Amino acid sequence: MQPKVGAQHLRNDEELALGIQRGNKADLATLVERHHSPLVGFLYRMTGGDRSLAEDLVQETFLRVLRSVHQYQYPRLFKPWLYMIATNLARDYYKRAETRYVMGSSEDEVQLIGEIELRPEDALLLDAEVAAVVTALHMLPAHQREVIVLRYCQELSLAEISEALAIPVGTVKSRVSLGLGRLRKMLIEQEK
Repeated sequence: MQPKVGAQHLRNDEELALGIQRGNKADLATLVERHHSPLVGFLYRMTGGDRSLAEDLVQETFLRVLRSVHQYQYPRLFKPWLYMIATNLARDYYKRAETRYVMGSSEDEVQLIGEIELRPEDALLLDAEVAAVVTALHMLPAHQREVIVLRYCQELSLAEISEALAIPVGTVKSRVSLGLGRLRKMLIEQEK
Protein backbone atom coordinates (compact mmCIF):
# COMPACT_ATOMS: atom_id res chain seq x y z
CA MET A 1 0.00 0.00 0.00
CA GLN A 2 1.36 3.42 -0.91
CA PRO A 3 0.71 6.54 1.16
CA LYS A 4 -1.67 9.23 0.04
CA VAL A 5 0.28 12.33 -0.73
CA GLY A 6 -1.52 15.53 0.13
CA ALA A 7 -0.23 19.01 -0.48
CA GLN A 8 -1.19 20.06 3.03
CA HIS A 9 1.42 18.13 4.97
CA LEU A 10 5.20 17.92 4.94
CA ARG A 11 6.08 14.87 2.90
CA ASN A 12 8.45 12.33 4.39
CA ASP A 13 11.43 10.87 2.57
CA GLU A 14 9.57 7.74 1.59
CA GLU A 15 6.77 9.73 -0.06
CA LEU A 16 9.34 11.85 -1.89
CA ALA A 17 11.08 8.71 -3.17
CA LEU A 18 7.77 7.48 -4.53
CA GLY A 19 7.30 10.86 -6.20
CA ILE A 20 10.71 10.52 -7.87
CA GLN A 21 9.67 7.08 -9.12
CA ARG A 22 6.69 8.81 -10.75
CA GLY A 23 9.00 11.35 -12.41
CA ASN A 24 8.58 14.30 -10.04
CA LYS A 25 11.93 16.12 -10.20
CA ALA A 26 10.87 18.58 -7.50
CA ASP A 27 10.79 15.67 -5.06
CA LEU A 28 14.41 14.89 -5.88
CA ALA A 29 15.32 18.54 -5.26
CA THR A 30 13.58 18.36 -1.87
CA LEU A 31 15.49 15.20 -0.91
CA VAL A 32 18.79 16.74 -2.02
CA GLU A 33 18.07 19.86 0.01
CA ARG A 34 17.10 17.78 3.03
CA HIS A 35 20.04 15.35 2.97
CA HIS A 36 22.92 17.18 1.25
CA SER A 37 24.59 18.66 4.34
CA PRO A 38 24.27 15.54 6.52
CA LEU A 39 25.69 13.42 3.69
CA VAL A 40 28.60 15.80 3.20
CA GLY A 41 29.37 15.55 6.92
CA PHE A 42 29.11 11.76 6.84
CA LEU A 43 31.31 11.35 3.76
CA TYR A 44 33.73 13.99 5.04
CA ARG A 45 34.33 11.81 8.08
CA MET A 46 34.44 8.63 6.00
CA THR A 47 37.02 10.09 3.59
CA GLY A 48 39.39 11.32 6.27
CA GLY A 49 38.50 14.98 5.95
CA ASP A 50 38.62 15.52 2.20
CA ARG A 51 35.80 17.99 1.68
CA SER A 52 35.97 18.11 -2.11
CA LEU A 53 35.93 14.31 -2.30
CA ALA A 54 32.97 14.25 0.10
CA GLU A 55 31.11 16.74 -2.11
CA ASP A 56 31.87 14.66 -5.21
CA LEU A 57 30.64 11.50 -3.50
CA VAL A 58 27.44 13.26 -2.40
CA GLN A 59 26.76 14.28 -6.00
CA GLU A 60 27.41 10.72 -7.14
CA THR A 61 25.13 9.44 -4.34
CA PHE A 62 22.21 11.50 -5.60
CA LEU A 63 22.91 10.48 -9.20
CA ARG A 64 22.77 6.84 -8.08
CA VAL A 65 19.54 7.54 -6.21
CA LEU A 66 18.05 8.95 -9.39
CA ARG A 67 19.32 6.04 -11.51
CA SER A 68 18.21 3.33 -9.10
CA VAL A 69 15.09 4.86 -7.53
CA HIS A 70 13.05 2.15 -9.27
CA GLN A 71 14.75 -0.32 -6.88
CA TYR A 72 13.45 1.54 -3.83
CA GLN A 73 10.54 -0.40 -2.33
CA TYR A 74 7.99 1.40 -0.17
CA PRO A 75 7.58 1.14 2.86
CA ARG A 76 11.33 0.59 3.29
CA LEU A 77 12.89 3.55 5.07
CA PHE A 78 14.62 5.87 2.63
CA LYS A 79 17.41 7.17 4.88
CA PRO A 80 19.18 3.81 5.42
CA TRP A 81 18.88 3.13 1.68
CA LEU A 82 20.48 6.52 0.94
CA TYR A 83 23.33 5.93 3.41
CA MET A 84 23.89 2.45 2.00
CA ILE A 85 24.48 4.04 -1.41
CA ALA A 86 26.82 6.67 0.07
CA THR A 87 28.74 4.10 2.11
CA ASN A 88 29.18 1.83 -0.88
CA LEU A 89 30.44 4.74 -3.00
CA ALA A 90 33.01 5.63 -0.32
CA ARG A 91 34.11 2.00 -0.08
CA ASP A 92 34.36 1.73 -3.88
CA TYR A 93 36.42 4.90 -4.04
CA TYR A 94 38.97 3.51 -1.61
CA LYS A 95 39.06 0.16 -3.35
CA ARG A 96 39.86 1.92 -6.62
CA ALA A 97 42.29 4.42 -5.14
CA GLU A 98 43.94 1.92 -2.75
CA THR A 99 44.91 4.82 -0.57
CA ARG A 100 43.92 6.42 2.69
CA TYR A 101 43.62 10.08 3.48
CA VAL A 102 45.08 11.31 6.73
CA MET A 103 43.24 14.12 8.41
CA GLY A 104 44.93 17.40 9.14
CA SER A 105 43.67 19.93 11.60
CA SER A 106 42.12 22.54 9.36
CA GLU A 107 39.52 24.98 10.62
CA ASP A 108 37.03 23.38 8.24
CA GLU A 109 37.41 20.03 10.02
CA VAL A 110 37.03 21.56 13.45
CA GLN A 111 33.91 23.42 12.31
CA LEU A 112 32.31 20.30 10.83
CA ILE A 113 33.11 18.14 13.84
CA GLY A 114 31.93 20.94 16.13
CA GLU A 115 28.52 20.70 14.44
CA ILE A 116 28.01 17.19 15.79
CA GLU A 117 25.34 17.35 18.43
CA LEU A 118 26.55 15.09 21.22
CA ARG A 119 24.09 13.18 23.34
CA PRO A 120 24.61 11.93 26.92
CA GLU A 121 25.75 8.51 25.71
CA ASP A 122 28.57 10.30 23.89
CA ALA A 123 30.07 11.44 27.21
CA LEU A 124 33.32 9.72 26.30
CA LEU A 125 33.79 12.23 23.51
CA LEU A 126 32.81 15.33 25.50
CA ASP A 127 36.13 15.67 27.36
CA ALA A 128 38.36 14.95 24.37
CA GLU A 129 39.68 17.63 22.06
CA VAL A 130 38.03 17.61 18.65
CA ALA A 131 41.30 17.01 16.80
CA ALA A 132 42.17 14.03 18.99
CA VAL A 133 38.76 12.48 18.44
CA VAL A 134 38.93 13.00 14.69
CA THR A 135 42.41 11.51 14.51
CA ALA A 136 41.43 8.54 16.65
CA LEU A 137 38.25 8.01 14.64
CA HIS A 138 40.24 7.72 11.43
CA MET A 139 42.65 5.25 13.00
CA LEU A 140 39.78 2.79 13.51
CA PRO A 141 39.21 0.02 11.00
CA ALA A 142 36.79 1.20 8.32
CA HIS A 143 34.00 -1.16 9.43
CA GLN A 144 34.07 0.24 12.98
CA ARG A 145 34.41 3.86 11.83
CA GLU A 146 31.37 3.45 9.56
CA VAL A 147 29.05 2.29 12.30
CA ILE A 148 30.26 4.88 14.80
CA VAL A 149 29.84 7.74 12.33
CA LEU A 150 26.41 6.49 11.28
CA ARG A 151 25.31 6.00 14.89
CA TYR A 152 26.67 9.08 16.64
CA CYS A 153 27.20 11.63 13.87
CA GLN A 154 24.31 10.80 11.56
CA GLU A 155 22.10 9.53 14.42
CA LEU A 156 20.85 6.44 12.61
CA SER A 157 19.28 3.75 14.75
CA LEU A 158 20.92 0.34 15.04
CA ALA A 159 18.24 -1.09 12.74
CA GLU A 160 18.82 1.66 10.16
CA ILE A 161 22.58 1.04 10.25
CA SER A 162 21.93 -2.68 9.87
CA GLU A 163 19.84 -2.00 6.78
CA ALA A 164 22.25 0.58 5.34
CA LEU A 165 25.26 -1.72 5.65
CA ALA A 166 23.39 -4.97 5.00
CA ILE A 167 24.67 -6.57 8.20
CA PRO A 168 22.79 -8.01 11.21
CA VAL A 169 21.89 -5.71 14.11
CA GLY A 170 24.06 -7.84 16.39
CA THR A 171 27.06 -7.13 14.17
CA VAL A 172 26.28 -3.41 14.30
CA LYS A 173 26.16 -3.53 18.11
CA SER A 174 29.43 -5.45 18.23
CA ARG A 175 31.20 -3.05 15.87
CA VAL A 176 29.95 -0.02 17.80
CA SER A 177 31.07 -1.52 21.08
CA LEU A 178 34.48 -2.57 19.79
CA GLY A 179 34.98 0.73 17.99
CA LEU A 180 34.09 2.79 21.06
CA GLY A 181 36.44 0.63 23.12
CA ARG A 182 39.28 1.26 20.67
CA LEU A 183 38.48 4.97 20.55
CA ARG A 184 38.56 5.10 24.33
CA LYS A 185 41.98 3.38 24.45
CA MET A 186 43.42 5.64 21.74
CA LEU A 187 42.18 8.80 23.46
CA ILE A 188 43.61 7.66 26.80
CA GLU A 189 46.95 6.93 25.12
CA GLN A 190 46.93 10.35 23.44
CA GLU A 191 46.40 12.06 26.81
CA LYS A 192 49.50 10.41 28.29
